[in-house]
Order: sequence, then C-alpha cells, then structure tokens
Amino acid sequence: MATAVRPIMDGVGDIEEVEPVTVTQDLWLLPGDLELSRFEDRLSDAWPRGFTGNDQAALRVTTAFHRIIQRAAERVDAEIVLIDVGPNLGAINRAALLAADAVLMPLAADLFSLRGLRNLGPTLREWRSTWRGTVLPKVPPTISAPQGTMSPLGYVIMQPTMRLDRPVRAYQRWLDRIPIVFATAVLDQEDFTIGQRYEIATLRNYQSLMPLAHDARKPMFDLRSADGALGSTQMLVQRCYQDFKALSEELLRRLSAGVG
Repeated sequence: MATAVRPIMDGVGDIEEVEPVTVTQDLWLLPGDLELSRFEDRLSDAWPRGFTGNDQAALRVTTAFHRIIQRAAERVDAEIVLIDVGPNLGAINRAALLAADAVLMPLAADLFSLRGLRNLGPTLREWRSTWRGTVLPKVPPTISAPQGTMSPLGYVIMQPTMRLDRPVRAYQRWLDRIPIVFATAVLDQEDFTIGQRYEIATLRNYQSLMPLAHDARKPMFDLRSADGALGSTQMLVQRCYQDFKALSEELLRRLSAGVG
C-alpha cells in the first residue's frame, strides 16, 4: 500500500497500481507498511480542502485507498474485500473506512472497549454525514469515490477468560453492558431492544496457538502436528477452526441480508 501512494506523497502523480499478493487459492493480500504513517499528514490536510469540491488533488488523496482497493479487487475479480485497521480514529483509518460498506468491531470485555464504542459511533456518523452530504456530491466523475456507507455490522468479543464455555463473572459484567452501548452510541438508537443480537461471535483465548501460528506463518486453525500442535493442542486447533467457520458464516449471512 505504501508503494501505491508514494507518487502522491512525493508530489509527482496519482496512485500507482499494485499487484495483490497471492496467499492461497482465491485469497489475496495488499500488505500494509509502517511507511504509510507518512501519509497521515497528507490525509489530514486533504480532508477539509476537499469540502469545496474545487481541489481535485485533495480529493484524490482522500479517495486514494478506495481507488487502490477498487483496482486490486477488479484485477483478481474479488467478491469480498476485508480492510484491517488499527484501534484509532486517525486520518488513515478515516480514509480506509470511507471505502467500507460495513464495519465490524472487535471488542474486549473491559472499560476501554466501552469507551471506544462511545467514541466510534458518533465519529462514524460524523464522517458519513460530512462525506455524503458535503464532499461526495462535489466529486467530479473523473475521480472514483466511495459511497462512505460504513454500516455497523456488529461486533466480535475477543478473548474473554472462559470457564465451562462461559465467561467468568468479572468479564460478564462488561459483556452485559456492551449491547446497550452499541445500540445507543453506534446505532444511535434511543432505546435498547432486549433480545436484539448485535454480537456476531465470541473468539476465546486460544492459548499457545498464536505463537505457534506466528512461527509457522499460517492461521491458528490450520496448524498441524509438524507445526507443534500436538495432543490437546490439536483439539484446540479444531475448536478454533469451528469458531472461525461460524464467524465467517454469520458475517456472510449478515452481509447478504444487508443488516447491521
């Protein structure tokens, strides 16, 4: 991605087309790079300058990620694009999320995730409103621009401590609060509807699988005995596979249904 925006950062042109890296059959990757941090200031400067619609250079900066993703997806005929962003509300994430039709939020069962949700919801609405109401109508047809939909799809709970397949009580108190905050802060609903399912999945702490996966350079659910997944660890690999399979199926269901 850093290579793709380097002409913009250097002030010598527009985005450069990049070749998606083949990971496996029907799966490709556009790798990020720490060098993208240099693009943050350029994105921050371009955002307000694009409000008038007269500064096409600013609009090309703001839409750079969208256009890189669009070209890469067309190149490999991708049906779904997953955009992985860090836990912040900076200019890089804004530009990346503008390109997203839906937003999936990973959460931990703690105070910081609740505070993050309270900040994220209003910020997404502000970005969406500004983009769709102020900027998008002024983007010339010569520049491919995202719709800025960013529809909240739900959230995934990450790694609560489990006992007999149930979170321990200390975490359960936070888990019980998350749906209310998600409904009010993210979905902007005045009332929380009891029974409404916003949680897509719970992914447990898979213990030793993460370091094994790093060492083997493969997903946790694809580890084999040759990778060090022996005995009870192999049973955990199978459980991990089932958990991620269920997550993927629920995501596809929600995307197909168009619900958040």
